[in-house]
Amino acid sequence: MKEKATSQQLLPHLFRLEYAKMTAVLCRHFGLQHIEIAEDIVSETFLKATELWGVNGIPANPTAWLYTVAKNKTKDFLKRQQIFETQVRGNIQTADQQSEPDIEFTQQLFNDSQLAMIFAVCNPANSPEAQICLALQILCGFSVEEIANAFLAKTETIKKRLLRARSNLRNDDFKITTLQEEAIQSRLETVLRTLYLLFNEGYFSISNNHVIRKELCSEAIRLTLMLVEHPLTNTTKVNALLALMCYQSSRLDARENEAGDTILFEQQDKNLWSKELIDKGNYYLVNACSGNEVSKYHLEAGIAYWHTTPTDDKKWEHILQLYNELILLEYSSMTALNRTFAFAKVYGYEKGIIEAEKLQLESNSYYHSLLGYLYADRDVDKAVMHYNSAIELTKSAAEKRTLLKEIEWLKSSG
Repeated sequence: MKEKATSQQLLPHLFRLEYAKMTAVLCRHFGLQHIEIAEDIVSETFLKATELWGVNGIPANPTAWLYTVAKNKTKDFLKRQQIFETQVRGNIQTADQQSEPDIEFTQQLFNDSQLAMIFAVCNPANSPEAQICLALQILCGFSVEEIANAFLAKTETIKKRLLRARSNLRNDDFKITTLQEEAIQSRLETVLRTLYLLFNEGYFSISNNHVIRKELCSEAIRLTLMLVEHPLTNTTKVNALLALMCYQSSRLDARENEAGDTILFEQQDKNLWSKELIDKGNYYLVNACSGNEVSKYHLEAGIAYWHTTPTDDKKWEHILQLYNELILLEYSSMTALNRTFAFAKVYGYEKGIIEAEKLQLESNSYYHSLLGYLYADRDVDKAVMHYNSAIELTKSAAEKRTLLKEIEWLKSSG
């Protein structure tokens, strides 16, 4: 029973880490028009692991086991299916006319394949929203429900969007064996938006009842680091995004307690912040500021930088100024709410309440959470009212628990 429980815990973790890598490598051989074949082989590999590991126990090297099974399944498929002779063979044969592809799951091949796949799925034939949905599903292993939550959209809408996007992807002539500079430049913005969204889903998740999903943050950092390490994608904007991710990740261990409840910024144990990640954030932010470009990632990285620095008299003024620039560059309700929090820190909570209520985001749970926080020391009844509204609107069970604790604390202290 212990082995079964362990395998049930390990497999989702390995699926998140390895599924996209293995799919990308297989797509180098099958081509984008047959991406479903690659996905099916990898899915069957994990299904076999689910069946066998629960009975026989976890192998000594589970990752290598997955690679071996996927490689063997690929060879078996090519032997069995007529598609190997009629559609695929000409595309995958090498100079010495091999009858089977030489698939080796090496780190270099993973990096090359995934980097190429990132740009392949961000196909200009699709809308930016559809590109991001497709990338989240193929590259990051998001379920339809997770994508719907990330976009605040209905699952049926996401299903239709993915169906159309996949059709366009199959008809794309983008070659994932090599990176093409023109295609990279035309698709980089969508790639960055996808990685940004992936990180945000990990940093403050509304899926699976977890506020923080560290594996998604790690995956976003890993993929962004691949961009920084490639000469064609090592831009100031990419460095700014990586700096932002490092700063935010530095505080992950301090953002929730053992029960999974959120710990507010001011209540976090700063000893739990990762100095190593803060230093890396500083490094990439310096690289990001080597040119004249100022993107949303630069501004958000600057905001995150000030959050990780020791408190000084001008800290929140700096943060507010950056939010003022960010909201002009790209407005969103979350940016407006975060700006209002910084505004309250600079000008006082009473003025912060007035500023927040101007937004009139009555259907937004974060809007009510912010007002609950701002009213807490002034009007307990109004604070509780707003916290209750936030509880009704949020989809996150962990967030509900946190808000309920805030209400309990207000009532007991009042």
